Amino acid sequence: MRGRGLYKSADELRLMVAPGLLTAAALDAVRSAIRSGVSTSELDAVAERVIRTGGGVPNFAKEPGYRHTLCVSVNEEVVHGVPGERVLEPGDLVSVDAGAEVAGWNGDSAFTVVVPDPSRPELVAARQALADATEAGLWAGIAALAGARHLNEVGAEIADAVERHDEYGILEDYVGHGIGRSMHEEPPVFNYPVRHRGAAVKPGLVVAIEPMVTAGGIETSVLDDGWTVVTDDGSDAAHWEHSVAVHRDGIWVLTARDGGAQRLAPFGVVPVPIP
Repeated sequence: MRGRGLYKSADELRLMVAPGLLTAAALDAVRSAIRSGVSTSELDAVAERVIRTGGGVPNFAKEPGYRHTLCVSVNEEVVHGVPGERVLEPGDLVSVDAGAEVAGWNGDSAFTVVVPDPSRPELVAARQALADATEAGLWAGIAALAGARHLNEVGAEIADAVERHDEYGILEDYVGHGIGRSMHEEPPVFNYPVRHRGAAVKPGLVVAIEPMVTAGGIETSVLDDGWTVVTDDGSDAAHWEHSVAVHRDGIWVLTARDGGAQRLAPFGVVPVPIP
């Protein structure tokens, strides 16, 4: 089967369940492995093992010029951090992004955690607050999708949720995206208000919603490795992401084991499995 533009058929939506769950499994394993003293390449190996054992292929490694399963971004690194010899230290703010391809269909998800550091509680608290605000923005955006008529209603809700936490910066140069046969498809998913309405929200729309938020400014640069995006002012950054499907009966978070039920409950949104 082939994707039909922005909207997938019911059969195609069903095929996206497996890569979403495998992506979630890989990230769960990585989350359990994160600790002071582990290298980012070791985390990459954990994710690759889970994806390949589960019958999938790391879709990041299919991006031209990239050969890793994960992107691991630390502290002032926003996204696209390249795994390598870097060893995590106490207090590090770690964003992990992964995706799996199964039978030609893709999943994509990310989370941010803080490595424990009892000696610096204020640093840990500040970094955890940034991670929490970013995650809050993600779930507000997903909840908005459930009742939206047009996709760009999502960005306003993300921004409102983030701004309720603190005066953080929401990146504008990097946004979410459609997902399906390719990991990155149309339409763009903005994390902030825009004037145009965007794609109609109707059955078959599948998008990766992914706010990227900084503790300071939103200007960024790419390091000499050609991938790693860092804040120009050296401020910390966090990144959360889920792939979400709209179908005839509601929405379903493909990269959450419960479809997003726990985190959507406070919004009064009940996700419905894809029939």
